[in-house]
Amino acid sequence: MGKILIVDDTLFMRTLLKNILFSGSHDIVGEAENGEEAVEKFRTLKPDLVTMDVVMPKMNGIEALKEITSLNPSAKVIMCTAVGQEQMVKLAIKSGAKGYIVKPFQAPKVLEEVRNVLNQ
Repeated sequence: MGKILIVDDTLFMRTLLKNILFSGSHDIVGEAENGEEAVEKFRTLKPDLVTMDVVMPKMNGIEALKEITSLNPSAKVIMCTAVGQEQMVKLAIKSGAKGYIVKPFQAPKVLEEVRNVLNQ
């Protein structure tokens, strides 16, 4: 399956996503806890897909998304957003995100979105 970089400022959320993705036979190649770290790890790890939290310190998810898509216009990034952040989702899609998943995460929906984006 895919090599995935998980980006979230909360260890609990990264661990939860990691467990869901492992259950779908995905390979977690790295984790980052802010946007700056995400861009650096994207450069070095070259993942097939990035799951990106929207709200993070140092550099938010939208800024990191723009940076990543400027490095690789075909980068596959799925935004992770809380319920009620529809405006952020629209901005993220306009900025190059290929999909989104909503917190609290439901494993089947996460795996389905990851599969759909990897197959784009």
